[in-house]
Amino acid sequence: MAQAFGSKKAPKSKASRADKKATRALKRQRRRETFSSIGQAFSMTRKNDSRLIPYLVLAFIAGALLGFFVLFIPTGTWWLGIVPAVAVGLLAAMFVFSRRAQSSAYSQAEGQPGAASYVLGQMRGDWHKTDAVAGTTQLDAVHRILGRPGVILVGEGAPHRVKPLLAQEKKRVSRLAGDAPIYDIVVGKGEGEVPLGKLNVYIMKLPRNLSKEQVVALDRRLAALSTARAPLPQGPMPAGAKMRNMQRAARRRG
Repeated sequence: MAQAFGSKKAPKSKASRADKKATRALKRQRRRETFSSIGQAFSMTRKNDSRLIPYLVLAFIAGALLGFFVLFIPTGTWWLGIVPAVAVGLLAAMFVFSRRAQSSAYSQAEGQPGAASYVLGQMRGDWHKTDAVAGTTQLDAVHRILGRPGVILVGEGAPHRVKPLLAQEKKRVSRLAGDAPIYDIVVGKGEGEVPLGKLNVYIMKLPRNLSKEQVVALDRRLAALSTARAPLPQGPMPAGAKMRNMQRAARRRG
C-alpha cells in the first residue's frame, strides 16, 4: 500500500507531447481557415449587397438591446447586461450575415449551369440525390432527388429544352416508381418555375407521402435507371463552396 502511494507517475512520453502539439497546430489551422472563409464571404457579399453593412449594424443594435433589457429589467443592475448584450448582438449580426450571404450567392448563381445541383446538395435530412440523370450538350440537366414526398425531378437550363427532358425522365421513372408520387420542377423565374433561392424551401414543403422504408426500397429500384451522367459544369461551385464554409463557421461561432 505504501509502495503504491509512494510511487511516482510515469513521465509523459514524447509521442504524447507530440500528439498534443500536432492537435493544437491543427486547431490553429482550422481557426485560420474559418476566419479566412468568413472574410472571403464578407468581401464577396459586400460587393453584391449594398445594404449588408446597415443591416448588420441594425441587427447588432437590436440584438444587443434585447439582451441588455432581458437581464436589466429583472436585476436592475445595468452592468450585468453588458456582456450578454454584446453576445446577443453578435449572434444576431452573424445570423443576418449568413442569410444575406446565402441570398447573394444564390442571386449570383441564378441561371448558371450546375447551380440547382449545388443548391440541392445543401438540403438537410435524408435525401437521395442523383445528379444529371438526363442532359443536353447545351448543359441543360435534370437531377433526381428522392425522399419522403416521393421522386422529385429538378430541371435547370432553357425551359424549352428542359421540359421535354423532364417529361421523358418522368416516363422512365414511372415504370419503377409504382404508386410513389413524381414531382417535376423547372428552376427559373418564369411562370410556373421555382426560383433558385426558394428551391429547397419549395421541396421541403411537399407532403410526406412515403415511409422511410418505402424510400429505401424505391431508391433500390431506381438504381436500375442509372446511366451515363451528363457533364456538370463548375460555374457556381467555388462561390457556393465558400458560402457553405462560411455558414458552418457562423454556426460554430454562434
